[in-house]
Amino acid sequence: MKDFIYSYPTKVYFGDKAAAKMLPAELAKTGKTVMLAYGKGSIKKSGVYDEICGYLKEAGKEIIDFPGIMPNPTYKKVQEGAALAKEKSVDFILAVGGGSVIDCCKIIAAQAAAEKDIWEMEFKEHVYPTEFLPMGAIVTASGTGAEMNNGAVITNEETQEKAGVLGAYADFAVLDVAYTMSLPPQQVISGAFDTLSHSMETYLGSPRE
Repeated sequence: MKDFIYSYPTKVYFGDKAAAKMLPAELAKTGKTVMLAYGKGSIKKSGVYDEICGYLKEAGKEIIDFPGIMPNPTYKKVQEGAALAKEKSVDFILAVGGGSVIDCCKIIAAQAAAEKDIWEMEFKEHVYPTEFLPMGAIVTASGTGAEMNNGAVITNEETQEKAGVLGAYADFAVLDVAYTMSLPPQQVISGAFDTLSHSMETYLGSPRE
């Protein structure tokens, strides 16, 4: 397996120890206060959390923890993250996890930089955000490719809608093979089938009129 760097437009760092090699240089470009966003705690059990915190501390960053992002993230969680980002004057969002964590952070990055409600903007006014908090992604679960685009699937429990929302692109994504290998075998298999299904729907589907 060979390391590589790829950009389209998110800059992707892939390879063994990619985080150790590339994250310090990327963190040098960010502001001091970093929101560290993640799911329900698996990154703490695997040791990924401590490792990432180590890089952040070495870079002199103030860490604002934002845990608990759930599968199929809710709009309420987006608003919670955006409120925290505004309260703490967050300069940069670092999403650590799979597609749900990254999706949630894309919209947090948009909402934290906007005065209007993002859901109202996009679905009622048909206006899309143009300013965002910068963000990066450290991928721990393969399958969705969420790190490569600015679309997010968000569940609005209040309106009982689940929809695609447009937010921020990640400035960079780290695909460290050791992090993805920390997953249980069942989740790795699920990610493989997720990759296959996304590929098939693109290849076999037809554009909407």
